[in-house]
Amino acid sequence: MTGNVVFPGFALAGAGNLSALASVVSLASFLTGALAGGGLGTRFADHRGHLLRAATVVQTVLVAGTVVVAAVTDGRVGTGVQYTLIVLMGHAMGLRNAVARRLGVPDLTTTVLTLTLTGLAAGSGPAGGEAPRPGRRILSVLAMFLGALVGAVLLHGHLVLTLGLALLLLAVTAVAAHRLSAPDAPWARLRS
Repeated sequence: MTGNVVFPGFALAGAGNLSALASVVSLASFLTGALAGGGLGTRFADHRGHLLRAATVVQTVLVAGTVVVAAVTDGRVGTGVQYTLIVLMGHAMGLRNAVARRLGVPDLTTTVLTLTLTGLAAGSGPAGGEAPRPGRRILSVLAMFLGALVGAVLLHGHLVLTLGLALLLLAVTAVAAHRLSAPDAPWARLRS
């Protein structure tokens, strides 16, 4: 969302191809989603598995909405479709980030890739650190890179296919979260 905070300034200053309105709508949708994610975090405060399951189900429904919109319009993105997609995806992203923050997985700051890279370098042996969990950090960076690469390649294809793939990944995640969220799962208890 950093871009959606600075892009309106660029757009108001006359930078081409930037929409201040689209950025503001995206930011407002993100914040609304984050508010909902915070509410889920409160509701499921005692069980990480139930929180993850609920969040992935809601995200799956929101992304399914984008697939429906894209399919109905055959991938043609006019103004109405553009803003519908922005709102649905903004809500999903805000929810995901609020829940990721609440889950608090160490060294897996997927929403702040820069912090992950900083931790990888600053905690390394040459920096005098003990290099805690470099594998998890490297895997998160690679996952972000590969996700961006696949997403960019798919964007040159069909919008419905791209959103459908995102929906499939979320649905698989929701099913996995459901199966792994047993009431007595040791990983599922939130830390105080």
